[in-house]
Amino acid sequence: MDKAAGQKSAAQLLYPPTTPFDQRMLDVGEGHSLYVEQCGNPDGIPVVVLHGGPGGGCSPAMRRYFDPEHYRIILFDQRGCGRSRPHAAVTENTTWHLVRDIETIRTALGIDRWVVFGGSWGATLSLLYAQKHPDPVAYLVLRGVFLMTQAELDWFYGGGAGKFWPDVWARFVELIPEDERDDLIGAYHKRLFSGDRMQEVRHAQAWTSWENALASIANDGAGGHAPADYARAFARLENHYFQHHGWLEEDGQILRDVPLIAHIPATIVQGRYDMICPPASAWALSRNWGRAELKLISHAGHALSEPGITAELIRTTDAIIRRAVALNL
Repeated sequence: MDKAAGQKSAAQLLYPPTTPFDQRMLDVGEGHSLYVEQCGNPDGIPVVVLHGGPGGGCSPAMRRYFDPEHYRIILFDQRGCGRSRPHAAVTENTTWHLVRDIETIRTALGIDRWVVFGGSWGATLSLLYAQKHPDPVAYLVLRGVFLMTQAELDWFYGGGAGKFWPDVWARFVELIPEDERDDLIGAYHKRLFSGDRMQEVRHAQAWTSWENALASIANDGAGGHAPADYARAFARLENHYFQHHGWLEEDGQILRDVPLIAHIPATIVQGRYDMICPPASAWALSRNWGRAELKLISHAGHALSEPGITAELIRTTDAIIRRAVALNL
């Protein structure tokens, strides 16, 4: 992007809205059906977009990071969230179910190779999918890297980020008795799965508000209250995954397994002031991955919608179009 483009708002940088040419519910087993959509060019470069959370769901805005004349854009809601069913369900809902679901979608859509695009938890899932199924992955575009390590969970739920946002942190912890505050993930888990819907929603909105308040560098700390159904699904799923440490074999597994994807080119876009997923993880990942280019965005936090992050992501997806033949896409 040139200097003038870099000064535009995120909305001005995005591609025009597109309408899906295909929407379906895909049965992936164990009682789960996923909402899957395709838009853009049916003969274009396939790209699958992995949303954050876990539990965030996809949105129409995510389509707009890709030139619809050149890309076949695939979005889906992961198990338990968005339009996928059953809603807010954690049964048969683990990282490895989601990795399998991505491959099921690829096969169902008849795609041989594709670009994998994911941010935050979506970056985690992108990396784990690529490490499990490297052959179909032509390129990885990652934003706001999260490696599902204990250090990252301790940062966000153990008081690290709270030192920068003490007023917002106080609102998050005040719902939990003092004698349970040494394990906030566990304490919230008891309440998010209490069976008392009012209690679940109250704690889900507090959980969601804590994260939303820190997402953008421009935020003033007001996280707001997400709608009850959305907050309950988001918080239950995210907490469920964090309570189980993502079902990884060991802490640091993703960095351990970088050699499995060493041949895959990647771009990592990271906000310098990301309070949710600090840049140390993106830095460590890039240092261990010769074909990954790290783009640190100087005045940006975590959100996909940060103008600097949006500009760099669109620059990256445009560059992939020019490399499509070399990438065998």
